Amino acid sequence: MSRKVRRPKNIGCDWRQVGLRLDQLFGNTRWWIENTTFPVDEIAARFHHQLVSIHPFPNGNGRHSRMMADVLLRSLGQPALSWGSGGNLVAANDARARYLAALRAADQGDFQLLLAFVRS
Repeated sequence: MSRKVRRPKNIGCDWRQVGLRLDQLFGNTRWWIENTTFPVDEIAARFHHQLVSIHPFPNGNGRHSRMMADVLLRSLGQPALSWGSGGNLVAANDARARYLAALRAADQGDFQLLLAFVRS
């Protein structure tokens, strides 16, 4: 029987904190929705930003967190986000550069670039 080896990642939270951080994110997101803390697009953008920063998987965290933000919006009766007009955010290109710059700004607490990007 093989055992899954857990290795530290170079980005994201410590793997031992993933479950706790996800639980906190889901609780915060519930609070934002129930108390209309932010407009729904901003809730989805903040949810996406925090989920991608937790980085629970070795690969595909951006794709997963974008999909989950869209699922969140759909569950609230809202349209999915356009994520830079549906450009390829995996390949090195202008859309990805703008996306990463928006995430870095959000890391510093400035969500304006990310909010503009998600509906561009």
